[in-house]
Amino acid sequence: MYSEWRSLHLVIQNDQGHTSVLHSYPESVGREVANAVVRPLGQTLGTPSVAGSESLLKTDKEVKWTMEVICYGLTLPLDGETVKYCVDVYTDWIMALVLPKDSIPLPVIKEPNLYVQSILKHLQNLFVPRQEQGSSQIRLCLQVLRAIQKLARESSTMARETWEVLLLFLLQINDILLAPPTVQGGIAENLAEKLIGVLFEVWLLACTRCFPTPPYWKTAKEMVANWRHHPAVVEQWSKVICALTSRLLRFTYGPSFPPFKVPDEDASLIPPEMDNECVAQTWFRFLHMLSNPVDLSNPAIISSTPKFQEQFLNVSGMPQELNQYPCLKHLPQIFFRAMRGISCLVDAFLGISRPRSDSAPPTPVNRLSMPQSAAVSTTPPHNRRHRAVTVNKATMKTSTVSTAHASKVQHQTSSTSPLSSPNQTSSEPRPLPAPRRPKVNSILNLFGSWLFDAAFVHCKLHNGINRDSSMTAITTQASMEFRRKGSQMSTDTMVSNPMFDASEFPDNYEAGRAEACGTLCRIFCSKKTGEEILPAYLSRFYMLLIQGLQINDYVCHPVLASVILNSPPLFCCDLKGIDVVVPYFISALETILPDRELLKFKSYVNPTELRRSSINILLSLLPLPHHFGTVKSEVVLEGKFSNDDSSSYDKPITFLSLKLRLVNILIGALQTETDPNNTQMILGAMLNIVQDSALLEAIGCQMEMGGGENNLKSHSRTNSGISSGSGGSTEPTTPDSERPAQALLRDYALNTDSAAGLLIRSIHLVTQRLNSQWRQDMSISLAALELLSGLAKVKVMVDSGDRKRAISSVCSYIVYQCSRPAPLHSRDLHSMIVAAFQCLCVWLTEHPDMLDEKDCLKEVLEIVELGISGSKSKNSEQEVKYKGDKEPNPASMRVKDAAEATLTCIMQLLGAFPSPSGPASPCSLVNETTLIKYSRLPTINKHSFRYFVLDNSVILAMLEQPLGNEQNDFFPSVTVLVRGMSGRLAWAQQLCLLPRGAKANQKLFVPEPRPVPKNDVGFKYTVKHRPFPEEVDKIPFVKADLSIPDLHEIVTEELEERHEKLRSGMAQQIAYEIHLEQQSEEELQKRSFPDPVTDCRPPPPAQEFQTARLFLSHFGFLSLEALKEPANSRLPPHLIALDSTIPGFFDDIGYLDLLPCRPFDTVFIFYMKPGQKTNQEILKNVESSRNVQPHFLEFLLSLGWSVDVGKHPGWTGHVSTSWSINSCDDGEGPEQDEVISSEDIGASIFNGQKKVLYYADALTEIAFVVPSPMESLSKSIFYPEVGSLPSVVKHPLCQLRIFFCTPTPTFFLTQLSPSSRLKKLPQGRPVPPLGPETRVSVVWVERYDDIENFPLSDLMTEISTGVETTANSSTSLRSTTLEKEVPVIFIHPLNTGLFRIKIQGATGKFNMVIPLVDGMIVSRRALGFLVRQTVINICRRKRLESDSYSPPHVRRKQKITDIVNKYRNKQLEPEFYTSLFQEVGLKNCSS
Repeated sequence: MYSEWRSLHLVIQNDQGHTSVLHSYPESVGREVANAVVRPLGQTLGTPSVAGSESLLKTDKEVKWTMEVICYGLTLPLDGETVKYCVDVYTDWIMALVLPKDSIPLPVIKEPNLYVQSILKHLQNLFVPRQEQGSSQIRLCLQVLRAIQKLARESSTMARETWEVLLLFLLQINDILLAPPTVQGGIAENLAEKLIGVLFEVWLLACTRCFPTPPYWKTAKEMVANWRHHPAVVEQWSKVICALTSRLLRFTYGPSFPPFKVPDEDASLIPPEMDNECVAQTWFRFLHMLSNPVDLSNPAIISSTPKFQEQFLNVSGMPQELNQYPCLKHLPQIFFRAMRGISCLVDAFLGISRPRSDSAPPTPVNRLSMPQSAAVSTTPPHNRRHRAVTVNKATMKTSTVSTAHASKVQHQTSSTSPLSSPNQTSSEPRPLPAPRRPKVNSILNLFGSWLFDAAFVHCKLHNGINRDSSMTAITTQASMEFRRKGSQMSTDTMVSNPMFDASEFPDNYEAGRAEACGTLCRIFCSKKTGEEILPAYLSRFYMLLIQGLQINDYVCHPVLASVILNSPPLFCCDLKGIDVVVPYFISALETILPDRELLKFKSYVNPTELRRSSINILLSLLPLPHHFGTVKSEVVLEGKFSNDDSSSYDKPITFLSLKLRLVNILIGALQTETDPNNTQMILGAMLNIVQDSALLEAIGCQMEMGGGENNLKSHSRTNSGISSGSGGSTEPTTPDSERPAQALLRDYALNTDSAAGLLIRSIHLVTQRLNSQWRQDMSISLAALELLSGLAKVKVMVDSGDRKRAISSVCSYIVYQCSRPAPLHSRDLHSMIVAAFQCLCVWLTEHPDMLDEKDCLKEVLEIVELGISGSKSKNSEQEVKYKGDKEPNPASMRVKDAAEATLTCIMQLLGAFPSPSGPASPCSLVNETTLIKYSRLPTINKHSFRYFVLDNSVILAMLEQPLGNEQNDFFPSVTVLVRGMSGRLAWAQQLCLLPRGAKANQKLFVPEPRPVPKNDVGFKYTVKHRPFPEEVDKIPFVKADLSIPDLHEIVTEELEERHEKLRSGMAQQIAYEIHLEQQSEEELQKRSFPDPVTDCRPPPPAQEFQTARLFLSHFGFLSLEALKEPANSRLPPHLIALDSTIPGFFDDIGYLDLLPCRPFDTVFIFYMKPGQKTNQEILKNVESSRNVQPHFLEFLLSLGWSVDVGKHPGWTGHVSTSWSINSCDDGEGPEQDEVISSEDIGASIFNGQKKVLYYADALTEIAFVVPSPMESLSKSIFYPEVGSLPSVVKHPLCQLRIFFCTPTPTFFLTQLSPSSRLKKLPQGRPVPPLGPETRVSVVWVERYDDIENFPLSDLMTEISTGVETTANSSTSLRSTTLEKEVPVIFIHPLNTGLFRIKIQGATGKFNMVIPLVDGMIVSRRALGFLVRQTVINICRRKRLESDSYSPPHVRRKQKITDIVNKYRNKQLEPEFYTSLFQEVGLKNCSS
C-alpha cells in the first residue's frame, strides 16, 4: 500500500533535536547548570502563591537558552528534583497551544507551534530507560502523556508541522520503550498500554484535523510491527479497529444493518467530527497498521527485529538464549487476541455479533477460550465478563508478569469457557447473519489471507492428505502458497533456525488457529442463496476442514471443537463440493457424540454446546445417504468413505454406505446425551430417519417387485453381518483403540440396516430411557412421547411384541408419574400424564389389533381405571378392591379427562375409524333436519321427536314414525339420535321378532295351514233307509192291529179334500227341501277350505306402535328406580324427559352439535419469492402454478387431501363453514353444467373459499389453507379441479394417498377488500367459544435470507379462523399476540433437492417441539409427514400449556348438563308414564 513512499526511519534517526549544548560539556557541568537554572522555574510553578505571576523569561533568547538547559536536564538521573521540574515546566509551556497563561513566557505564547515542536523533541529524553528504579520515571512519563493527550484533544491552533512532530515524537518514544524485548517489571511493561493508547488516540485526532501523509502511515506500520510482542499493542489495536468498524458500518450499510456496539470508552476514541470519508480511509489504514497478524505465531519473525538482534548480541550469544525472553512466551496469547479481534470484525460485517450484557465489544456467536491458567487475567477487554471496559495498569502488569507457561499449555487446568456469548441462553437459536451483509468473496478478499494463514499455522501439510501422489503434490503446492513472504514457517523450518527451538512452542498456537478456523467457518456458513464463491477460496476452505477435522495422530482438539461449533449450517448453504468433506465430519462426530465426558475438550469449550453443534451437523447429514443413494464420490480423500483399512483407496464409495455410520452416531449420541435440548434434537432426527427409511423402502418394494435377484443380494448383506461397504469392520473383535462408534457398530448393525430394524431399535431405546433417565425431565418426556406417537404412524411391519413394548412402556410411565408423592404433583406433572395418555391413544388407534391380546387389553384398561379413579382395583395378588367400593380420587381433573378420552377412544373409535362416511367426521352426518328432509311422511316435523336424557350424559332424540323409505312398515322401528360426550350418532332400530330369513320372506305372522279334505276316497252307496226291518212285514196282523182303521176307511169326501190338500202341500215341501239340500250341497262344494266364517284364526298383528316407550322399556330404563331422584345427590334421575317446546331448545341442540369431537388445528401456508417484503406480494405468488416451484405444489398435496368447503362436514379453517352437515346436495336437483376455466389459479384454489386441504385421523383434524388476495378470487368465476394442477404433483416417488373430490358448481364471490377477510357467520347460527387455538404458519422461502423480512405481523390479519371473534373467547389467540409466539415453519429448498428447516416461535413453556427442529435437513419424501406431525405436536403442546383449555368431550359434557338443567321436563312418575302413551307433535304440526 505504501511501497512507493519513503519511510521516515532515517529522518527520526538523524534528527538531533533532542540533544543540548550542555551535552558537549562534562557531565558535572551540565548537572550543576541544570540544577541551578531549572530549580527557580520549577519552584515558581510549584508554589501556589506565585504560580499565577509572570514568567521569569521575557525574550526569545532567554527562552531558547533555558530550553537548552531543560533539554539536558531531562536526561539526568531521577535522584533529585531536577527532572521533575523540567517536566513541570515543559508540560506547562506546551499548554500555550491550548490556553495561554501568565506563567508561560511571552515568546512561547506568540509562536507556540515553533516552541512546542522543540519541546516535544526534548521530551524524548525523558523516555530513555534509566538503570535505577523506574517508578518515578513512570510517573513523569504518565504526566507527559496526559499533557500530550490534552494538547491533542483541546488545541485548535496546532499547525500541520506541529502535528507531524507530535506523531513522530509518539512513534519515537514508543519505539524506544516497546521495541526491545520486554524486561519483566520494567518501565516498558508498565507504560505499554498508556503509550500505545495515547499514540492511537492522537493519531485518530490527527486523521480528523490534519490527515497524516503516506510516509507517516508507512513509518507507523513498520514501527508497530516491532512492538507486537506486547499484549497491549494488539489489545489497543483491536479496540481502535472495532470502534472504527462500528462507525464504518453505520454509514456503509445504513440503520437497518445490525449495529456493532462497542463500549463508550472505545467509541469515544473516534472523534465525533470525523467525517465518513475520513473514517473509511482511517479504517483501512488502521486495519493494516499491525501488518500481518499471523506473524505473531512465528517467534522467528517477531525476534528478527533490530532491537531483538541488538539485545541478542549483547547477551551471551548462545542461540538457545533467545527463547528465554518472557515476551516470546506470551506470543500464543497475543496471536489468539489478534485472531479474536479479526473475528470480531468479521462478525460485525456479517451482522451476527451480539453485545454483551456488560456493554463490552461484541462477542461473536461461538468463541474458543485461551487454554491457559492465566486466562482470567489475560483475557482481552472484549472477552471479559466483568469490568471489561477498563484496562488499568494493574491488569496489564498481571498479564505481563504472569508465570511462565509449561511446554504443553493446553494440558493445564483452566476454567471452562463457554463458546456462546454469556447472555445467550442454551435454548436461544443462533442469530442469523444480516440480510444486507457483504458477499463471502468480499469478506475473504479483506481478511481471507490472514485467516487462511492463521488456520494452517504449524500444520504438517507437507505430509500429504492422501496416499495418492497427485493429491500430495497439490497439498504441498498449497502449503507453499499459504506460507508466502515468510509470514508462516513450518515446524521443520523453525527447527532449522539457530535462534529458535520449536520444542518450546509445540501447541501454544492452537487457540489462535482455532479462532481463525471458526471465523472462516462462520464466513462460509453466511453464504447467501445463489451466491457464488471463488473456487480458490472453496478449495482452501475444504483443505482447512480436512486438516482441522483430523482425528488421527495430528488431532488438534481446540481446532476440531472450533470447526464443529461454527459449522452447524455448513451443509445447508449449497456450497459447491461440500459433500467431499462429509466423511471427515462423520469421523469427527464419531469422536465427539458417543463420548459422554468429552474430557479432551472440556478445557476449551462447553461440552454441551459442542455436542449441540455436533447434533446440528448430524441433522444435516442424515438425509444424504438416502438422497444420493448409490451416487459415488469421485474424490476419494484418505479413504474416508469407508472405515475398513483393507478397502482400496482408489475405489469410489457410495453415499448409501454411510447410512449405518450416521445411524450409529445418532444412537450413540442418544445413549450418552444428558442435556434436554440436545436430547430433543436427537429424538426429532430419529423420527426423520425412520420415516425416511420406511418411505424409501416402500418405494423400493414397489419398484423391485420383479427383481428377485436384487432382493437376494440386498438380504445377503444382512445375513452376513457387516460388510465393508456399510462402514463397519469385518473383524470379529476390534482393538482397544477403536472409536466409540465402532463399538456401537457391532451391536446395532443387524438391527438398523432396514426401516423395520431401525424402528424396533428406536422403540427399544426410547422406551427404556423414558422409564429411567427421562421420566423426571418434563421437556425430554414430552419429546419422547411425541417421538413414540410419530413412530406409531410409520407404516412398517414390526412384530406385535415390539408394539406391545411401546404401549406397555407408556403405561408404566403413567403409573410412575401418578405414584409420585403428593408434593411433587403439579400442573406440569399432570401435563406429562395427559401427554402420555394422548400417546397411548395414538398407538391404539394406529394399531387396534393390539387390544386383541388379553394382557395388553388388561394393562390398558387398568391404566384408564387408574387415571379415572386414582388407583387400580387390583394392586397385589390377594387384594382386590371393586370399583363400587372405591372413592374416586384422580390425580387431577385433567388426568381424569384424559383417561376418559382414552376410554372413549378404546370403546368407540378402535376398529371403527374411518367410518363409511369418511374421516372428516367421526359422528353421524344426520340430525333432526336431515331426517325430516329425507322422510317421506309429510306429518313429520322437528316436534315429532321425543327427547330423553340418560344418566345426565346422553341425550336421546327418538323419532317414532318410520321414515317411509328402506324400513319395513310391519315391524316396530325407531330412529334414535344419540348425543353424548363423544359426538352425535344416529341409530335406526327395528324390533326383530323373527329370524333374518323368515323376516325376508314374510310380512305377517300366518299360522300353520290344516290339510285339505279328500272327499273322493272310498265307495259311495245309495241305500234307502227303513224305519223297521223287512221281517216286520212278514208278521201276520192280529185283531188288535186292525182295531185302528186305515185312513181311507174313515175318510169322507170332505176329509178327502183336506187330505188331498195336505198331500199336495207335503209334496211341495219335500220337493222344496230336496232342492235346498241340493243347492246347499252345490254351495258346499264350491266353498274354499277351511271355511273363513267358521275357521279359528289368530288376531291380526299391531300396526301402530309407541316405539319410544317400547325402546325404553325393553332396555330397562322405565323402572321406577330410574325415575326417582337419587338420595343425597344433586344429580337428576337416570332417565328424564326434555321439553322440546321450550323456546331456544333447538338452538342449544344445534350449539351442542357445533362443539367438535376432536381437537382441530389450522395451518396457513405462504410462498415467499426472493426479495419480497409485503403481504400482498407474498399472497399473489400462489395465484398461478407458474409462479411457484413445482415441489411446492407437491408438498401441498402431501399434507392432506382436497375437500369442498361447501360439502365438507369437518373443520375447514374457519368456523363459518365448518362442521356443516345439511349443505350436502341430495342429487335430485337438475344437473348443472360444470365449466372448468382454463385459467390457472394455482395453489390459491385451497384458500378456504371453495376448497381446502384437509387431513384427519381418529384423534385430530387439520385444515391447510393457502391464503390469496381476495380481489383475484372475485374475478375468477370458476376454478379447476385438482387434477388440472401440474403433473409433478402426481410424481410416483411421493407415494401420496390423496383423495380428490369432484368439483361442485361454483358461485360468485362478493368483492371484498383485503382488510375485510373475516367471514361473516350465517344468520341464526350460534358459534360456541372454541378457544384457545393455535394457528401455525408454514412459509416456503426461495431465498433463506428473506426469513428476516417475512411480514408476520401484516399477515396475521390473513390467518383468521373466526375462533378469535366468538363470544367469551377470552383465551383465544388474538391479533395482539406477540409475533415471537406465533409458530412459523420455514422451508427452504436446496439445490440438492433436500429442504432446510427453520423453526420460529415453536419453543414455548415446554421447550422445543419435534420432529422438525431448527436447522434440520429433510428429504422430499418425508417433508409432508414431518411438517404435519410437527404441527400436530405444536398444537398439542399449546393446549397443554393453556390453563383454560378443556378437551372436546368435557365441553360437550358441560353443554349437555346445561341443556338438562334448562329444558328438563319436571314430571311426576305418573305424568311421565302417561306422556309415554300420548302422541307427540300433533299439537305442534301447524307450527
